[in-house]
Amino acid sequence: MGEVRAESRTLSGYAIVYGAEARINGGLETIAAGAVSESLASGRDILALVDHDASRVLGRTKSGTLRLVEDARGLAFTIDLPDTSAARDVLALAERGDLGGMSFGFSVPAGGDEWRGNKRTVRKLALHEISVIASHPAYTSTSVEARAASNELELLRLRLELYR
Repeated sequence: MGEVRAESRTLSGYAIVYGAEARINGGLETIAAGAVSESLASGRDILALVDHDASRVLGRTKSGTLRLVEDARGLAFTIDLPDTSAARDVLALAERGDLGGMSFGFSVPAGGDEWRGNKRTVRKLALHEISVIASHPAYTSTSVEARAASNELELLRLRLELYR
């Protein structure tokens, strides 16, 4: 299961969990392992948003305030939150455990997906943004929780747990 953690003014977790199914437009969709590899390697500027709203930017790869790492589990992220009302709201909701999860905006290049009946597997995608979702994300394998770290050892434990 994916999750988002709040540590001081940083959010981290998984925006994509490989192999998790989402019900979209009456069908099932799954993101295959490695689907974002080329997109990450391209150096494109990827945004971190609130609810897919481009006016509520939390971070971006170009400035280094959004860091994305692909591993066997999926696409891990870390966002250094700005001192904006949108970020303060997201942080408060994360600390209370009130956020719905994560989502992502993407396009699929020709030949990047495979259909079997009403089941779609995305094998290659161009990632445009990840979003913190306040209510109900399409991929319910993501969840949001806040944990307060009281000391450096606790911070280290949380980071190690994130990448297991």
